[in-house]
Amino acid sequence: MNRKAPSMHFRKRAGAMTCRPPVQRRTTAWLVLPASLLAGSLCAPASAHQAPAGWQYDPSCCAGVDCYQAPPSDVKETKYGYQLSTGELIPYSDHRIKRSRDEYFHECKPGGDTSSQHSFCLYVPDRGM
Repeated sequence: MNRKAPSMHFRKRAGAMTCRPPVQRRTTAWLVLPASLLAGSLCAPASAHQAPAGWQYDPSCCAGVDCYQAPPSDVKETKYGYQLSTGELIPYSDHRIKRSRDEYFHECKPGGDTSSQHSFCLYVPDRGM
């Protein structure tokens, strides 16, 4: 049996546990930091876009392409809520209803798809008064 093998193994292992990291690790650490900063800057949060009248849609409803001004025939007021042309009913008490800053309805649907059965938000103009 070779008695030098265990002691050689111990010396190699003890050498690996020194406080000073190998030069190769220090070099790669400087490359990781700039790469992560660059990746973070490319992943900016989604921002809302503007309605035709110039006001901003709420970022919680819109990822830049989801909201659009709806034709007047697309939204009907019923006693239960707003009935959209796709059949979706949004109750008056629903948190997705927002105040429109012009005289038009605005719908926010995934990708601005007018045929989608789910709305993120519905902007409703002030009525009366």
